[in-house]
Amino acid sequence: MNDFQFSNFKFVPLHILFWVGVWFFFVYFFSYNSTNSSYVFYFSSFLLPITMGTTYFFAYFLIPKYVFRSNYKLFIIYGIFAIVFSTYGILLTIFGNFIFLTNLKVTNVPPMSRNYIFVLILVYLVVGLVSFIRVLKKNSETIAKNVRLENKLLEGNLRLKDQELQYLKKQIHPHFLFNTLNTIYGFAIARSEHTPELILKLSNLLDYILYQVQKPLVPLQEELAHIEEYISLEQIRFKDTLQVTFKKELKSKNLQIPPMLFIPFIENAFKHGTILLGTLEIAIQIQASEETIFFEVTNTASKLNSNTNPIGLGLQNIEKRLQLLYKNNFTLVSEQTKNSYSIKLTIHL
Repeated sequence: MNDFQFSNFKFVPLHILFWVGVWFFFVYFFSYNSTNSSYVFYFSSFLLPITMGTTYFFAYFLIPKYVFRSNYKLFIIYGIFAIVFSTYGILLTIFGNFIFLTNLKVTNVPPMSRNYIFVLILVYLVVGLVSFIRVLKKNSETIAKNVRLENKLLEGNLRLKDQELQYLKKQIHPHFLFNTLNTIYGFAIARSEHTPELILKLSNLLDYILYQVQKPLVPLQEELAHIEEYISLEQIRFKDTLQVTFKKELKSKNLQIPPMLFIPFIENAFKHGTILLGTLEIAIQIQASEETIFFEVTNTASKLNSNTNPIGLGLQNIEKRLQLLYKNNFTLVSEQTKNSYSIKLTIHL
C-alpha cells in the first residue's frame, strides 16, 4: 500500500477517531428496536475490523493502484474478490454471534443485524465514503501539483524572457553608445569647439543608459526628453545640413514604456539618412493615449542605393524586444519611396 504510510503518525489520531465514530454508528444502528446491548456491542466490535480491512483495501490499495492509473479491468476483478471475502467475513460474524451469544434463539438477535443485505450495505457505505474522500483528496492534490508545475513553468518562461530582454538591451545600448562615441571622436579630431558640449550631452545619455534602462518601464515623457537630448547632439554634428521636426501628441501623462524603445529607430534615421539638396530631413511623430502608442520616423533617403536604410543590429534587436514585450499587440511597418524612408510602429496597450 504505497499510498498509505503508517509512519505518518500525524494522521493516526484522525483514523482512530474516525473508526471510533464508525463503531458508535454501528452500535446505534444495530440497537434499533433491540434491548440486547451485549449482542450489539460484540457484533459491532467484530464487524468493525472487517469494515476497516475492506475500507483500507479499497481506498488505499485498489483505487490508487488501479483507478488512479486507469486500469479499471483489474480494479473490477480485485474488487469482486474483495466483496466476496468481505461477504464471507460478514457471514462469519453474523453466524458466529448468533451461535455464541444468543443460545441459538433468533428472537435474541437484534432485527437490524439479522438481514445480511442491511449489514453489507452498512459496511460498504463506510467503504464508499472513505473511498470517495480518498479520490477527492487525490484529485485536489493532483490539481495543486499541476498548479505548482504551471507556476514553475511560468516562472521559468518569465525568467527566460527577462534574460533575453537583458541580452537584447546589452546589445542595443553599446551599439548606440559606439555610434555616439564615433561622432565625438570626429569632432575631437577636428578640434571642434562643440566637443565639450557633445561630451556633456553624452554624459546625460550615459546616465540614462546606465541607470534608467535597468528599470522595466520608464515614464514616456522621460523617454521623449532623452530623444530630444539625442537630437540636439546630432544637430551639433550635422550643423546646417540637418532639419528635424518632432511632433508630440500625448493624451495621457502617466504612460510608461520600456526604456530606449524609440531611440534605435531615430538613430537609424540619422545614420542611414541621405542628404538631398543639401539637407537631411527627419520627421518624428508620436501620438500616445491610454490604449495606443503610434510612433513614426521618416528620413530623406535615396532609392538608388539599396543599402541606404539597412536593418542594422539595433533594429533587429528592437524588433525582437518588441515581440517579447508586446507579443502580437504591435505592428512595425517600413516604407521606402524615391526620396524617403519611414518606419511606423503601433503598440496596442
